[in-house]
Amino acid sequence: MRNYELETQQRTAFIRDVLQSAGASGIVFGNSGGKDSALVGILCKMACDDTVGFTLPCGSKQNYEQDISDAQAVAVQFGIACKTIDLQHTQTALVQAVGAQAKITGSALANIAPRLRMAALYAVAGSENRLVAGTDNRSEIHMGYFTKWGDGAYDFNPIADLTVTEIYEFLRYLGAPASVIDKAPSAGLYEGQTDEAEMGISYKSLDNFLLYGKTNPIEQIVIDKYHNSSAHKRKMPVIFGD
Repeated sequence: MRNYELETQQRTAFIRDVLQSAGASGIVFGNSGGKDSALVGILCKMACDDTVGFTLPCGSKQNYEQDISDAQAVAVQFGIACKTIDLQHTQTALVQAVGAQAKITGSALANIAPRLRMAALYAVAGSENRLVAGTDNRSEIHMGYFTKWGDGAYDFNPIADLTVTEIYEFLRYLGAPASVIDKAPSAGLYEGQTDEAEMGISYKSLDNFLLYGKTNPIEQIVIDKYHNSSAHKRKMPVIFGD
């Protein structure tokens, strides 16, 4: 059986080491109300009392309702400071400005919110000598299911080696709110959006491949397609001389 007590100690020690090496005094993270941000927030708070989670609503109605409610539930239960930066007007202004010069595609539009959120987090971190904690998990990283320079940008990530299946197990061990564990994984980029529907594969199937090498031909096609097309997201930018 997995030793989550030891794992918690190891991950919090990692966070403290990162902070010390950087000479940083605190942590900020995007408290989205989802499973990944919940685990990151809990671990960061255990490692550093000066941890602040920001809810960053932008775009979908879900951001202003269930997401904020779940984010606050995690914050209250684990004593995490929680603040809000509403980015809706900023997104609208940017879309209007860019739209005057180019036709914005659906994909480009969906990626604006994650990039604005990371810009906000780094503005706070840079002003308060904090580090930005990342919340991408192994399953998302393998599929490239994250926004380059958006949620894919951070100073450190304490859960990048964990699949979604393992994230849920860890949260259950820590006693996280059921509302966070039970809801369908979603980036909340637009109404009705869910990760699994967008990717065309369930996290259970994806994690069976990542953890045990088990899959079927149809699922393998989906996994390979996403993994191969997103290779650039997992590397530093190409530069002359490489």
